[in-house]
Amino acid sequence: MATTRDARGSGPEQGTKPASNEQRLLWNPENVRDVAESVGIASLSDEALRTLSQDVEYRIGQVIAEAVRFMRLGKRTSMTVKDISLALRVLDVEPLYGYDATKPLRYGEATMGQPFFYIDDEEADFERVINGALPKVSRDANYTIHWLAIEGVQPTVPQNPTSTEARTQDLLPKGPGANPALAALSGHDNPNFKPAVKHAVSQEQILFFEKVQAALLDDNPDPEVQRLRQAALEAVVAEPGTHQLMPYYVNFISNQVTHYLDDLFVLRQMMELANALISNEHIFIDPYASALCAPVLTCLLGRRLGAESGSDAVKEQYQLREVAAALIGQIANKYSSTNRLLRPKLTRSCLKSFLNPTMPPQVWYGAVLGILAAGGPEAIKVLVVPNLKAFDSTMLQPLREKGEASRLDFEMVIGAILKAVQSLSDQDIMMNGVNGDTSDREASQVKEFLGDIIGERVIRLGNHQVNQAVLDAMSFQ
Repeated sequence: MATTRDARGSGPEQGTKPASNEQRLLWNPENVRDVAESVGIASLSDEALRTLSQDVEYRIGQVIAEAVRFMRLGKRTSMTVKDISLALRVLDVEPLYGYDATKPLRYGEATMGQPFFYIDDEEADFERVINGALPKVSRDANYTIHWLAIEGVQPTVPQNPTSTEARTQDLLPKGPGANPALAALSGHDNPNFKPAVKHAVSQEQILFFEKVQAALLDDNPDPEVQRLRQAALEAVVAEPGTHQLMPYYVNFISNQVTHYLDDLFVLRQMMELANALISNEHIFIDPYASALCAPVLTCLLGRRLGAESGSDAVKEQYQLREVAAALIGQIANKYSSTNRLLRPKLTRSCLKSFLNPTMPPQVWYGAVLGILAAGGPEAIKVLVVPNLKAFDSTMLQPLREKGEASRLDFEMVIGAILKAVQSLSDQDIMMNGVNGDTSDREASQVKEFLGDIIGERVIRLGNHQVNQAVLDAMSFQ
């Protein structure tokens, strides 16, 4: 009995059809039959219909696969008519004309024994088309040129993105941990990020830059090393390819000045390198003028330069500030035409340090020379001379009272002020009275206007023209 039950259970159920080995087609063979009858083929065997249906499925799948590639290359998630047209072109098939991706397709359904879909074209009224207004004539194609960037600086032209657009791109969330919801809330949920452009520098330029660095930072007193250092500076002045290395030179100077304020040798070499870059006539330094001013101003207005405190070290500090002031003057005169805010910015920075009583005398010295170099005699007349009386009473008087310890600082500051005041005169100082004798009334006015210390030193010059220029500055008080 058990054997009988097993035999019955293992057999096929009653009424069940045997499984077919034929693959189910996705494309209806009847559609192939309809197309065949439309072209005059009345009878097709079932095997031929099945073979043609399989081929149609393969061809459609091939077109869809190519269209998906174009869709993904276009960074889209929906397929368009354009993708299908491009796929047909790639497969060397004549594209379907009359379809526009901008207009959605409307499908209609016809019942002919089975569902049949067709494209419902809009019927156009011929009378309305004839009597309708003509479309506007399209403009002729033309070509214009504009600068994308000039020496790394993007000009402000209508074709380039504005600073607001650039700032908007900077505010977008970036990185793998960025929150896309923040961008969606700000209306920038689909940003287009462009890869950063690498600055291409040849291997020869990198080697040249490293050699210049090594030569400038070598403080060996050997004559051969000094000659090599001078040759490196001359190469920077004459080398046209230095322009590609300008960002690296500016960064190198800034880093060295920032980290080696206690080393006068390094600071002096950086000022020499900056002077060499400015003297190079083959490169365009205007975009880097502001960045180059920062380390130069540090050497000019720094509170503490160098680690030694002897008289020789103090004199080297003053010499370094003179070199920095000369560089400030060169930068202001050479690049103020392209950067109109450069000269006022430099003059304002120096004036702020000059009027600060908490600054050491070395800073006052550098500030006066900086104002003279950046602003010229007019800045001295308008900004410095009217403030000399207050400077005399609040800064010079306490400095002189310190005695012999501050004698050098006192004389250096007085010398810088006298040099600035003498720039108001168009002629050299003549002690023989060619400029006219200084009357007692004029001397008293100068002394009252400039203060006891500075006024006395200016009167000793015996330059009537300087005295008149000083008195003319009284109107700027």
